[in-house]
Amino acid sequence: MLRICKEDQSQVFEILAAILWLGNIKFQTIDNENHVEVLADEALANASKLMKCTAQGLMVALSTHKIRAGSDNISKIKTLQQASSVQNAIDARDALAKFMYGNLFDWLMEQINKLLDGNQNSWGSINILDIYGFESFKKNSFEQFCINYANERLQQHFNRHLLKLEQEEYAEDGIDWAKVDFEDNQECLDLFEKKPIGLLSLLDEESNFPNATDLTLANKLNKHLNINPFFKGQRGRAFGVRHYAGEVVYDTNGFMEKNRDPLHSDFIQLLSSSNCKLLQSFASRKPDQTLKSLRNSVSQLSGLESSTQSVGTKFKAQLFKLMHHLENTTPHFIRCLKPNRKQLPGVYEEDLVLQQLLCCGIMEVMRIARAGYPSRKTHQDFAGRYALLLPERSEHLDPLSISVAILKQLNVLPEMYQVGCTKVYLRTAQIARLEEQRTKALQGIITVQNCFRGSKTRRHFHELIDGATTLQSFVRGENVRRKFDSMSKTYDVNTLPVVNEQLAAIICLQSAIRGWLTRKQLNDKYKLRQSSQDNTDSRRKPGRKISEVKVMPQEQIEELQITLLAELQKRVAKAEQNLVQKDEENAALREQVEEFGKKWSEYESKMKTMEETWQMQMTSLQASLAAARKSLAADNLTLHQQSPHHYYDSEDYPSIGSQTPGGSTPRKIPNSMPDLRMAKEQPINGGRTNPVTTLLMEFEQQTQNFESNCKAIVEVGSGNSSGSILNPEEALRRLRNQFEIWKKNYKAKLREAKTRLQKLSHGENHRGRRGWWGKIGAKMLT
Repeated sequence: MLRICKEDQSQVFEILAAILWLGNIKFQTIDNENHVEVLADEALANASKLMKCTAQGLMVALSTHKIRAGSDNISKIKTLQQASSVQNAIDARDALAKFMYGNLFDWLMEQINKLLDGNQNSWGSINILDIYGFESFKKNSFEQFCINYANERLQQHFNRHLLKLEQEEYAEDGIDWAKVDFEDNQECLDLFEKKPIGLLSLLDEESNFPNATDLTLANKLNKHLNINPFFKGQRGRAFGVRHYAGEVVYDTNGFMEKNRDPLHSDFIQLLSSSNCKLLQSFASRKPDQTLKSLRNSVSQLSGLESSTQSVGTKFKAQLFKLMHHLENTTPHFIRCLKPNRKQLPGVYEEDLVLQQLLCCGIMEVMRIARAGYPSRKTHQDFAGRYALLLPERSEHLDPLSISVAILKQLNVLPEMYQVGCTKVYLRTAQIARLEEQRTKALQGIITVQNCFRGSKTRRHFHELIDGATTLQSFVRGENVRRKFDSMSKTYDVNTLPVVNEQLAAIICLQSAIRGWLTRKQLNDKYKLRQSSQDNTDSRRKPGRKISEVKVMPQEQIEELQITLLAELQKRVAKAEQNLVQKDEENAALREQVEEFGKKWSEYESKMKTMEETWQMQMTSLQASLAAARKSLAADNLTLHQQSPHHYYDSEDYPSIGSQTPGGSTPRKIPNSMPDLRMAKEQPINGGRTNPVTTLLMEFEQQTQNFESNCKAIVEVGSGNSSGSILNPEEALRRLRNQFEIWKKNYKAKLREAKTRLQKLSHGENHRGRRGWWGKIGAKMLT
């Protein structure tokens, strides 16, 4: 979080561990001269290792000290008598530890301030001051002296803000107020800070004397400060101070040495020789430069002109700087009380708590808080925040009148507030009541505004919708008109012949239907007339009554005509719909034809690519076969050259030159290269087929098969042949797979044939040699 690198973190932990080990270093006497020597034990070794320096250097720095005489430095060994009197060795060890710890603390504060100092000028900050409490032990030394002095200064700051400034503000603003008395500790602070007769001034003055002791310091304090009511002299080296929290007795034993805080040059040199970068940086710091800003702040704030570098002076300068910073802020205080002296949970001592309340000024603060007015606002702020609670407009009134009118409007009791010249003072819980009324009024205003804004927004929204609808209608109409114009132009140019044909077909169909309707109507009229004539004839017959003749009324005839006409119109509409559907089917068929044409062009390109690939592979196979032929011819030539008169007597491969059962002489193989065509046609070794011949025949046969299949696929794809191949693309893919499989098998057969020929040639050569030697052996035996 602090962005400190791993190396610096490791050094910080090592320095802290070294400080702890320094506290365990012990001293002993050597010889009989009462000289002091550092005990070389685990503490010395670990401390030197963590400080990254030599153990001998640390031992010398702790057991000796240098005295400057003129321009020379004289090293002097510390004696046990000196150590027991002033504790030089132990104090030197503690001074080194404190120097390391103090510089490490400052370095960490610098790193934190660098990280938090980003936007300090543009943004405010919230600071928390956690100060140590008042301390009073059986033996109080210089540390308790400084702590209680700081508490006195902070108590004055507390009294000033909560008691003194509060009542001064009431008085200045004309508020009717009964003053509350409290104890001011300014005289106790004067006892510490007054110059030249003050505790810190006398301590620094006595520390500058070389022969001064703690006893002389106590006597000097009793002599000069005995008349001060806050100082109480004691016997021996003690003195008492009456603080705001009670009287404390201090023992001056060690005051002088702790105030001087000596750090010999041997320690500076030791830290400079260390391999730790942080310790080297601590040694390179000069005290004059470190305290220069503190002395300037002290001189500016309190008029002090201190030229010393004592611990008291440093502490006082830092305290003044802190108080100056606190004065520029708005403080809020939290008081912590000690419930018991034994530091046990659940134990409450009333006397101790009451004493702390009385000494810390809490009782006075409570009285002022109960009788006072903790809430206050200027008239401008009060009127600006709560003027909306008035029923009438109040712009013409001044802020003071508006404030009074608001208080009367809300019926605030007179004893619960006071109106000053510049501010309105309210007691506890009155601001909460005003805020509640203001929240209710604002809630009502917000409700009215919500309704008004909602109505206004809805009206505006409907106006936008109407405008958008109107604009969209104009735009869509314009788009449709433009589209219609473009379609009409395209229709006139491209589809005029098709439309003429469709119109002619429709007119022909309509004419046929109308003729059929006319003829049917004519036939109906003719039948009606025939029926009427038949009725007339039947009247003329005797014995037939006229009332029996039934004639179809004119209304039924008209209804029949209307029904027939509606049916004919339905048929015409259905015919027109079928015609439109047929036109759509024709267009779809044209698109399919175009797609089939595109696919066929792709098939042709693929077939051309496959033919080229097959030709290249066929050429490669022919080259491999020719190479196999040449290799076979070369093997045969080598065989004839090496053994021109050998004979084959193998049982598996009986050759031409083997002996016949009749005992004829063997026939020699001619010493010439056999013809390649002869090798193709003739068998090898008495009836077995030549493998090269078999491969040649297979190659020619497969070539013819693939060419015929390719031609068949091309003819089917082009439509020139109506074969059994329904899908040319699937047939092409199958043919390609067959070709790849045959090519692999054929290559394997070529390699196998070559191997067999090589084995055959070597085997026959070996058998020929064995037969020749056998013949010679037989002749020698005979």
